[in-house]
Amino acid sequence: MNNFDYLKAGNIQDAIGKSESGRKSSYIAGGTNLLDLMKYDLAHPTTLIDINHAGTQDAVTETENGGLRLSAFATNADTAWHPLIEERYPLLSKAMLAGASAQIRNMATNGGNLLQRTRCYYFYDANVPCNKREPGSGCSAIQGYNRIMAILGTSEHCIAVFPSDMCIALAALEATVNVEGPNGPRSIAFADFHRLPGDTPELDNNLLPGEIITSIDLPPQGFSDHYSYLKLKDRNSYAFALVSVATGLEMEGDIISNARIALGGVAHRPWRVPEAEEFLVGKTASEANFAQAADIILRGAKGYQYNDFKIELAKRAIIRNGLMALNPETQVPGALPSA
Repeated sequence: MNNFDYLKAGNIQDAIGKSESGRKSSYIAGGTNLLDLMKYDLAHPTTLIDINHAGTQDAVTETENGGLRLSAFATNADTAWHPLIEERYPLLSKAMLAGASAQIRNMATNGGNLLQRTRCYYFYDANVPCNKREPGSGCSAIQGYNRIMAILGTSEHCIAVFPSDMCIALAALEATVNVEGPNGPRSIAFADFHRLPGDTPELDNNLLPGEIITSIDLPPQGFSDHYSYLKLKDRNSYAFALVSVATGLEMEGDIISNARIALGGVAHRPWRVPEAEEFLVGKTASEANFAQAADIILRGAKGYQYNDFKIELAKRAIIRNGLMALNPETQVPGALPSA
């Protein structure tokens, strides 16, 4: 049994104040990942600070620039099924509904989704070395069973992947993460929120101590006419992605005028290469052009024995998803297209 104190925060400042008490504290909302970590004896907070009532529960609100603001405290389900998200940001809705199970989506919060930790086998096994758990101990995945591990942005210290579906769409949409902490509020471009492992694989993101995610801003452009989210996994039921792709296109006839492509299941953070998107601008939406974009995105990809297949799988997924984005109305909900 892990003994801990449980405190409720009435607002953001109250939560931040409680976290500065000098004890080893963690914020908790849905708890769908944190409680797992505690049960596996991987997280040992001495204080849990309940922030469910610290912020607004309105899942979605309009912003002055024509975009939308997502409450960090709203559930994934309430957000994904919100009429404004379904209408204006269907790529995000589709990605969120591809994640986890209905029961988890009913509990998990938007802020927590951004903060979930890797599902690496070795990270969850306290009996083996893992640099994310114990910096300097080694990475067991590199020479171990690494089928689900990363092929991009890896380091000699870690080849784990970031598991979120929601975040892949947020990366493609160029969202902004709003946080508040002891030093006041600040906004972080989504591309700068998550980290690659480098020499510090224990750090998943660029939050500062005591900071809370309060909301996520979506820009006006939602790619509602041409979009697709493709998630390839070992089974059609609840499972994490081997490779996932979020694609948003703006079209002028058959010519691409704007493109966004983000990958999941392949790196320590959502993977996006603006150079590939720039390559597609002004070109026809063809299999050949998507293939060249895929080659740009996958430059430097490196397999680790059991996950070599991911490189070719990712290329096929990028091509397939680009073509699917041309006619999103033909996509069958719940279907699992093969790449």
